[in-house]
Amino acid sequence: MKSYDLIIVGAGIIGTACADYASQQGLRVAIVEPGPIGGGATAAAMGHLVAMDDDPAELALANYSLGLWEDFTQVAQIEYNRCGTLWVASSDAEYAHIPEKIARLAAVGVQAELIDGEQLYRLEPALQRGLAGGMHVAREAVVYPPGMARHLLDRARARGALLYSQRVTAITQQGVQLDDQTSLAGSVLVATGCALPELLPQLPMRARKGHLVITDRYPGLIHHQLLELGYADSAHGDADSSVAFNVQPRPTGQILIGSSREYGSETSQVSMPMIQRMLERTFRYLPALRQLDALRIWTGFRPVSADGLPYLGRVPEHTNVWVAAGHEGLGITTSLGSARLVIDQWLGRAAAIDARPYDPARAVACV
Repeated sequence: MKSYDLIIVGAGIIGTACADYASQQGLRVAIVEPGPIGGGATAAAMGHLVAMDDDPAELALANYSLGLWEDFTQVAQIEYNRCGTLWVASSDAEYAHIPEKIARLAAVGVQAELIDGEQLYRLEPALQRGLAGGMHVAREAVVYPPGMARHLLDRARARGALLYSQRVTAITQQGVQLDDQTSLAGSVLVATGCALPELLPQLPMRARKGHLVITDRYPGLIHHQLLELGYADSAHGDADSSVAFNVQPRPTGQILIGSSREYGSETSQVSMPMIQRMLERTFRYLPALRQLDALRIWTGFRPVSADGLPYLGRVPEHTNVWVAAGHEGLGITTSLGSARLVIDQWLGRAAAIDARPYDPARAVACV
């Protein structure tokens, strides 16, 4: 039986970030992934690096992780684009709440600027007329998530980490069993997103379907990642379905359009009624997009924990089983910080931020 310090199950951006940091700390690491690297929720994600301020714990983790992303800005394969984020206020009422958001961001060191209507259209001339203004966060960015997952895995493998292209069928007292009956010994870190209950049924996880559309190349039409200020209502809400305005300029000149959220749909099939809702929401803010050609539509599933915060830490009643999963729509942003938080706990070190809000024990206690 081969033995490792840490066996990481799942090679999305969360699992590969854990493998990268663990191997960097000198741990003997195995990664088990039967599918493409970064091929699940990572491949379906928009790739935004953004600080959401609506929940203090979410903001703390995002802000910590955004600082770690600064080490990867020059990696070509991740297509890092510091385009900045422009949060758009559709009404005076929304605009009036922006100073509160700016203050919450400033409290953790994130600089944001209040933008009036005139400044808004100077930054983004294609926006629908009549919007009240917005909030500009200049240092935020977008990336290509599967490229980052592969980059992180390559770094881990260069330090000696081994990849098993198989499926874990069971967590055992010694480690894991693979589908070819091979057994691996060591501590186990499960980072399988929506598939988490297959190995850890005591941790509630819901799959939240989303749709994305990407256009042909229209360089210069938009310049920032654009979100409506009500985006958090969709991201943090519990409605069966919702849509929100969120578009990104890609380095290719293409425009990536989101976002939708939907519970209860277990198929990856595209829902044209949901696409229509999402696009109509987008056209309210960017009417010029009505004239553009779409090249591809796809879906993915966000893993949602019991309370919307990720599970990051040791699984209760297990000495050597750990988890990093349940990031909903912020898994790309928070991947690097999540990895540090879990691995530092595994090493017995003090975490850089308070780890208690993400303790998996909170969910088990409520079951």
